[in-house]
Amino acid sequence: MPSLSLGIVGLPNVGKSSLFNAITNTCVAAENFPFCTIDPNVGIVQVPDSRLNSLAAVSGSQTILPATVTFVDIAGLVKGASKGEGLGNKFLTNIRETSALVHVVRCFEDDDVIHVHGKVDPLGDIDTIETELLLADLDMAQRAVDTQARRARTDKSEQEKLDTLTKVLSGLERNMGVSSLSLTPEEKLMLKTYEFLTAKPVIYLANVADDTVADMDQPLVVKVRDYAASRNASFLMLSAKLEAEVSGLPEEDRSEFLTMYGLSDSGLGRLARVGFSLCWGYRRILRQVQKKPELDDSWADCAP
Repeated sequence: MPSLSLGIVGLPNVGKSSLFNAITNTCVAAENFPFCTIDPNVGIVQVPDSRLNSLAAVSGSQTILPATVTFVDIAGLVKGASKGEGLGNKFLTNIRETSALVHVVRCFEDDDVIHVHGKVDPLGDIDTIETELLLADLDMAQRAVDTQARRARTDKSEQEKLDTLTKVLSGLERNMGVSSLSLTPEEKLMLKTYEFLTAKPVIYLANVADDTVADMDQPLVVKVRDYAASRNASFLMLSAKLEAEVSGLPEEDRSEFLTMYGLSDSGLGRLARVGFSLCWGYRRILRQVQKKPELDDSWADCAP
């Protein structure tokens, strides 16, 4: 059974917890004030996919095990979190082992929902979060280099790892995330155990108003989409408010409701597809499936 873990990050009041509530169908606090989420919220959900029935028919399997997604929602970050502002950045530890990050960006205007910076500015919000992720990695890299240097003094076989960590530290000091560095496959493997946040794939998720969920060309969304493209990252647009309404409906009514808004799939389905496309394990499954001509070609929609 393929599985995926996604860490949800963003400023306070951008819709992180509302999104978590909707896609996991739980009841996590989501209030109109900063730092409502204190303890990390974790939810594991199965991803519904009717195509699994076709796969089971071809393979003769009596049991269908849907893919699962583990969502980890942490407290919102603010500028200066690395220095203790807001609730600090201690919660970032809870998402270091996730497969990818979902960066929720507010792309809706609402006078009733406070913005911590006083205005809706998607690119400014992204910069704040990415700066804090980079600073958290910088602190970890410095400590890792210090530790590895001590090892290398007594064991020359540790020098290669020290060189790699020093390369990462140098990049972070120049405001370059780990994913933007030129690293060999061997260097990436050496860094795997450190789980640098800036090395993770990112899905930039534009959270929009429910009445604009089908408008991909709204100005705030275009900014986030273009930014994601410039980083060669994934992009997704949805409405956390609308997803909350969908999650409260009976299963048989959801498709019709989504159609009213010009959507063919829930946010969970779309987020899972984008997320799984980032994971090597699921890519192997897709390649196996695509070799079976009896199956619908839409399986390929998940392929990277």
